[in-house]
Amino acid sequence: MDTPLFVVLLPWLQGFALWLLSSVHIGLALAVTLHALMKKEEVHTAVAWIGLAWLAPFGGAFAYWLLGINRIGRTGVALGLRKAWQGDGDAAEAFAVPCDAVHASLAGVARVGLQIMGKPLLGGNSVQPLTDGDHAYPAMLAAIDAAQHSITLQTYIFHNDGAGDAFVEALTRAHARGVQVRVLVDAVGARYRPTGVLKRLRVLGIPCAVFLRPAITRLLSHINLRNHRKILVVDGVVGFTGGMNVSAHHWLGLHPVAPAHCLHFEVRGPVVTDMQRTFATDWAFTTRERLHGTPWFAPPVSSGPVLARGVADGPDADIGNMRQVILGALAAARHTVCIVTPYFLPDEVVLSTLQTTALRGVEVDIVLPARSNLPLLDWAMRPQCDELLAAGCRIHLSPAPFDHGKLFVVDRAWALIGSTNWDARSLRLNFEYNLECYDEGLVCALHPLIDARIAQAARLDAATLARQRLPVRLRNRLVWLLSPYL
Repeated sequence: MDTPLFVVLLPWLQGFALWLLSSVHIGLALAVTLHALMKKEEVHTAVAWIGLAWLAPFGGAFAYWLLGINRIGRTGVALGLRKAWQGDGDAAEAFAVPCDAVHASLAGVARVGLQIMGKPLLGGNSVQPLTDGDHAYPAMLAAIDAAQHSITLQTYIFHNDGAGDAFVEALTRAHARGVQVRVLVDAVGARYRPTGVLKRLRVLGIPCAVFLRPAITRLLSHINLRNHRKILVVDGVVGFTGGMNVSAHHWLGLHPVAPAHCLHFEVRGPVVTDMQRTFATDWAFTTRERLHGTPWFAPPVSSGPVLARGVADGPDADIGNMRQVILGALAAARHTVCIVTPYFLPDEVVLSTLQTTALRGVEVDIVLPARSNLPLLDWAMRPQCDELLAAGCRIHLSPAPFDHGKLFVVDRAWALIGSTNWDARSLRLNFEYNLECYDEGLVCALHPLIDARIAQAARLDAATLARQRLPVRLRNRLVWLLSPYL
């Protein structure tokens, strides 16, 4: 009996299939190896991905394609936000001051900002802290009601609740009396519950837009390229910025179900021009409308003693700005460092610099929520605490309500205020906006806010961490592995 042809060919086909699969695996592993060698900045990261690609056929290469390629930076640069708009505001440069105008110990920090952003410090500013929505929202609403020419509002979240109602009504009144209004909300933040504010604004005829809708073809990158900035500018003269979204959660007087402390700032002076330029850049990128001259910009006037500079940060041409400013300030610290942040997952370089700062004898206080609104982040933060405590850093866990405030103060003379959290999402993935401020009077006004938080907080110590049960420590360590994505 003749042997069927497929039986004769089966060994050859099996050999060919094995050769083909091996060739594809080797090709993919070589591609991962070359890409990792050229693109990865840390040796252990490159070694880990290369090893996974070779030892896990196909799965390793797929994992690298899914998680290992930095689509964030590449796509962010492609967005070209900085190139989206070139506008007015050059008159603010008349208020520029040299770096040596600040205290000698902070002149290096001032130079860092000048070198990485190409923007000088601007004199003649006033910066007033506003605690919670109870103080911030009335001031913001009063400014909107007093507007004569223009209002630009940019926020990550704009809730359709008691706070949102107040802002919609104020914006509607301004629009009705002929004030030019523009509202920009992040596309992901706009989906937070309760939603519907943008629909209401459009029905009222108020120009509004959402920043960067996640596209199906770029979901991995666009889901992370979020605009986390909070900026309100009225008539080009008065600005508000900080960590507060528009949400009843922050308006404690309304007795929200999930109250959250936060901190915002009223700003006047030449640096408001920079805030407006930042909004105009994001607005032009989103809508292609360019906001020039009157009514958006006003001639800057001196309003106070604060030297300030806007620090725009994001996964575009501004990538790494905030991180460099933070590292420069930690390196310059001589006496005290105070950090208040709701989320604390910095990279190894920032953690190491914090430890070194404490080891130099600088008093380092870090104020974190005892329990945030994101349990995974709480778990991931704990494994970082051991080495910080061993280096002499003091970690304070503030009780409920959840504290969403953001502050970074050095030597009672320098402060970084704005939207940035101390985590990878803020420092690398999001678009953020902060002000670095040089003024002892401002910092003296901020320290009571920090001291009050510390007075109410529980001090975290090594003994407390050591008493954690093994399952809890394992859980925290497993979640900590995801910290670059949290």
